[in-house]
Amino acid sequence: MSDGDSERDGFEAGVSSSQGDPRVLLVMNAVLSTLFAWTVVWGLSFLGIVEFGIVNVGTAAILLFTITYLVTNA
Repeated sequence: MSDGDSERDGFEAGVSSSQGDPRVLLVMNAVLSTLFAWTVVWGLSFLGIVEFGIVNVGTAAILLFTITYLVTNA
Protein backbone atom coordinates (compact mmCIF):
# COMPACT_ATOMS: atom_id res chain seq x y z
CA MET A 1 0.00 0.00 0.00
CA SER A 2 1.40 3.39 -0.91
CA ASP A 3 1.43 6.38 1.40
CA GLY A 4 -1.37 8.10 -0.57
CA ASP A 5 -3.68 5.12 -0.11
CA SER A 6 -3.17 5.08 3.64
CA GLU A 7 -3.92 8.80 3.85
CA ARG A 8 -7.11 8.33 1.85
CA ASP A 9 -8.19 5.41 4.06
CA GLY A 10 -7.51 7.49 7.16
CA PHE A 11 -9.48 10.42 5.77
CA GLU A 12 -12.44 8.22 4.85
CA ALA A 13 -12.46 6.67 8.32
CA GLY A 14 -12.36 10.10 9.94
CA VAL A 15 -15.15 11.50 7.80
CA SER A 16 -17.42 8.49 8.22
CA SER A 17 -17.05 8.51 12.00
CA SER A 18 -17.54 12.27 12.39
CA GLN A 19 -21.08 13.42 13.15
CA GLY A 20 -20.27 17.14 13.04
CA ASP A 21 -21.95 19.91 14.95
CA PRO A 22 -25.71 19.92 14.34
CA ARG A 23 -25.82 23.71 14.80
CA VAL A 24 -23.62 24.14 11.73
CA LEU A 25 -26.01 21.99 9.71
CA LEU A 26 -29.02 23.97 10.91
CA VAL A 27 -27.39 27.30 10.07
CA MET A 28 -26.31 26.05 6.64
CA ASN A 29 -29.82 24.73 6.03
CA ALA A 30 -31.36 28.07 7.03
CA VAL A 31 -29.00 30.14 4.87
CA LEU A 32 -29.27 27.92 1.81
CA SER A 33 -33.05 27.58 2.16
CA THR A 34 -33.40 31.36 2.36
CA LEU A 35 -31.20 31.94 -0.69
CA PHE A 36 -33.03 29.30 -2.69
CA ALA A 37 -36.42 30.64 -1.59
CA TRP A 38 -35.38 34.16 -2.62
CA THR A 39 -34.35 32.84 -6.03
CA VAL A 40 -37.57 30.87 -6.54
CA VAL A 41 -39.82 33.74 -5.44
CA TRP A 42 -37.87 36.18 -7.62
CA GLY A 43 -38.25 33.84 -10.61
CA LEU A 44 -41.97 33.40 -10.00
CA SER A 45 -42.31 37.16 -9.61
CA PHE A 46 -40.46 37.65 -12.89
CA LEU A 47 -43.00 35.35 -14.55
CA GLY A 48 -45.87 37.23 -12.89
CA ILE A 49 -47.08 34.27 -10.84
CA VAL A 50 -46.49 35.67 -7.34
CA GLU A 51 -45.54 39.03 -5.89
CA PHE A 52 -41.96 39.40 -4.67
CA GLY A 53 -42.02 40.24 -0.98
CA ILE A 54 -40.45 39.39 2.34
CA VAL A 55 -43.51 37.39 3.44
CA ASN A 56 -43.40 35.18 0.36
CA VAL A 57 -39.65 34.66 0.65
CA GLY A 58 -39.97 33.90 4.37
CA THR A 59 -42.80 31.45 3.81
CA ALA A 60 -40.91 29.65 1.07
CA ALA A 61 -37.75 29.57 3.20
CA ILE A 62 -39.60 28.07 6.17
CA LEU A 63 -41.20 25.44 3.96
CA LEU A 64 -37.87 24.53 2.35
CA PHE A 65 -36.09 24.46 5.72
CA THR A 66 -38.75 22.17 7.20
CA ILE A 67 -38.75 19.81 4.23
CA THR A 68 -34.96 19.49 4.12
CA TYR A 69 -34.79 19.05 7.89
CA LEU A 70 -37.35 16.23 7.79
CA VAL A 71 -35.71 14.53 4.81
CA THR A 72 -32.22 14.62 6.29
CA ASN A 73 -33.35 13.38 9.72
CA ALA A 74 -35.60 10.60 8.47
